[in-house]
Amino acid sequence: MLTGHDLTIGTLLRTLRGRISLTWAMILGETALMALIPLFIGFAIDGLLAGGMQELWTLAAIMAALIVVAVIRRVYDTRVYGTVRVELGKAQAARSTDLPVSAVNARLGMGRELVDFLEHTLPEAMAAGVQLVIAVIVLYAFSPVLALAGGLAAVAMVAVYALFHRRFYRLNGALNQQTERQVSILERRKLRPVHLHLLRLRRQEVRLSDTEATLYGAIFILLLGMILFNLWFATTELTITVGTIFSIISYSWEFVESALALPITLQNWSRLSEIMRRLNAGSRSAGDGPIACSPF
Repeated sequence: MLTGHDLTIGTLLRTLRGRISLTWAMILGETALMALIPLFIGFAIDGLLAGGMQELWTLAAIMAALIVVAVIRRVYDTRVYGTVRVELGKAQAARSTDLPVSAVNARLGMGRELVDFLEHTLPEAMAAGVQLVIAVIVLYAFSPVLALAGGLAAVAMVAVYALFHRRFYRLNGALNQQTERQVSILERRKLRPVHLHLLRLRRQEVRLSDTEATLYGAIFILLLGMILFNLWFATTELTITVGTIFSIISYSWEFVESALALPITLQNWSRLSEIMRRLNAGSRSAGDGPIACSPF
């Protein structure tokens, strides 16, 4: 299935576009239903306070539809992406005959990360994108100022991530390079080389973790500032009901949760870019120098 092609995200998408398109369609439907729930909870609150039940039954119908779509998608996803993992592993083994066993073993694990990205990270990013758009539309309907606050926070968040991209790529490269040596080091059956190897892995993981902590700390400050502003603005500048205030705060928080998926996706893409370069290097070591590889 993947013979003769570069092992990239784009290749996997083109090869299995029919199956992946179906699961993506279910993801979008599931996300749209999920994004509507806070709005209809607000409607149900106002309806119940006014003595009505129609809004509550509408909310129940949306929740039931969400459960059905979510269950079917997860059952289908497991089978589709399981097939992708098998085909990708076969293609990697076929083109890695000249590599040391240590490198082949490590790269098989790295290759599975490409499928994990398609199965988990990318759908979550798509879902977050839909939720983000719906949140902005709903907030704009309540007041353009609320939507503007969210938009400014999102732009600032992307700008912050841009400052960290190169460092993530470099640190992931160093971690992958050390991981490829693991089996050969273990085969020597000497305690000191294993100890040094584990210390080097720990050092790279700590550097990655510290970078992530700094990045997400800065992003959380921006997004929580937006939440506090919207809460203040909604309660002091707008004349609205309790249910509407609930919807504004819910969608502001939904905006925060959705926006956080963007730096997570970009961070994973930084790692995958280095992995794809490594997987398509053939029998060369990825540390030998730059190897051109388009992710698509």
